[in-house]
Amino acid sequence: MKSLLKPAAGLVFATALTCTGCSSDPSPSQAAPTLPRTPAPSTEASPDTPSQSPPETPLPGPAYAPYVSATAASDNESAGSPSAYNLAFVIAGRGGCTPTWGQYGIDKASVKSRISALKSSGGSVRVSFGGASGKELATTCKSVSKLAGAYAAALDAAGATEADFDIEGDPLGDSKSVALRSKAIALLQKQRPEVRVSFTLPVMPHGLNKDSTALLKSADDNGVQVSTVNIMTMNYGSSYDGDMGTYAIKAAKATHGQLKKIFGLSSEDAWNGLALTSMIGVNDVDKETFTLSDAAQVRSFAEEKDVAWVSMWAAARDRQCARGKAKANVAQTDCSGIKQRSGAFAEAFTG
Repeated sequence: MKSLLKPAAGLVFATALTCTGCSSDPSPSQAAPTLPRTPAPSTEASPDTPSQSPPETPLPGPAYAPYVSATAASDNESAGSPSAYNLAFVIAGRGGCTPTWGQYGIDKASVKSRISALKSSGGSVRVSFGGASGKELATTCKSVSKLAGAYAAALDAAGATEADFDIEGDPLGDSKSVALRSKAIALLQKQRPEVRVSFTLPVMPHGLNKDSTALLKSADDNGVQVSTVNIMTMNYGSSYDGDMGTYAIKAAKATHGQLKKIFGLSSEDAWNGLALTSMIGVNDVDKETFTLSDAAQVRSFAEEKDVAWVSMWAAARDRQCARGKAKANVAQTDCSGIKQRSGAFAEAFTG
């Protein structure tokens, strides 16, 4: 997914990010994956001190956790009362292995203030690494320990214990960075058992491709405790021009079967470890438009299967475009491209 990062003072959107559909360090000991959903961490920790995770207990139905900019607020991101916010995106800075929020340092005061405001609204924060633009840290860091340290620094700066890895494009097929990332995440979790990990991956209606399944197998082989696999139900390609809600459900069903096989899960646990992220409104691919009825369809399915969470790309787009801005089959960064009330998709995703 493309970046939402923009000036922390709240100016216009940056155009750097858009939606698309090593080491001699010892490897940590292997452990079984933990895909079934767990509660969100406490929101009371300061940005400087990660909160501790509560004991694992079932949650009532899918959570709602939209993607938001880490550096600038939108006036409708609290619509639907999110239980968590996915902060987009931490990437590698010019220093190679230095985590940044795009052009902003992870310790920038205005960004920390922004994150504190999100927490005070009642939701926890999940730091999302990668995205479609910029360089994911595993492609630039040179060792397992340095990469694990970079991930830890970003989590500490946000006061978060949840890490989301949005891996797409070239990094998804880069076996070297995939292996390095898996080892680094496993080391991070060995040092910090409270850290929960999700992988956000592109998907087709027939499921994950071989690069995505290889990434998940790498994580499992290296002992990563995977809490959730989040599929991006969007931007399938020019041959897909039908019902986006139905495509999302087909993708979820196919991925569910893949998760059972990769992680050795029961059917129930595989559903509990799956999350669904839709690109609301006009997608980047011609003829793909995700409507409010599609959102209601996805929510109903998510409730039926008791998936971990539902999300959208992105909260800042959950509004109608200003007159003259919407263009047919052209995705905008700050509006959906369809007729809607502000926050209508959030309402649809939360029932």
